[in-house]
Amino acid sequence: MATTTAAERKEQARRDYDAFLDLCPTRQLLSTLTDKWVALVIAVLSDGPRRHSEIAHRIAGVSQKMLTQTLRTLERDGFLTRTVTASVPVRVDYELTPLGDELVPVMTAIKSWAETHMDRVATARTDFDARAAR
Repeated sequence: MATTTAAERKEQARRDYDAFLDLCPTRQLLSTLTDKWVALVIAVLSDGPRRHSEIAHRIAGVSQKMLTQTLRTLERDGFLTRTVTASVPVRVDYELTPLGDELVPVMTAIKSWAETHMDRVATARTDFDARAAR
């Protein structure tokens, strides 16, 4: 069996993980990363560990079910850790992993871009709707 170099393995992985291909696993990851709750949870946790209730309080409109589902997905994908501390009541903290920390600049940049450009998007939507109504 032929051995491969690190550069060859890296190139093979690049070819294997092409999100434009139908069965590429990165499509599922992109689906996760483009979820609005994921972006907001990453932004909240960028300031440090938080309890479930603190995250829920910071993100207006997220249901307990959606927040729990989002946190589980991020934990499964390696972006955050869940730490349970035995106390009364039990304390559960969520914190970004090093992989999650690498995602912070990307997610906060998208969040900031959206906040900065929302007026232009709103204008475009109004213009589009006005043209479509004719």
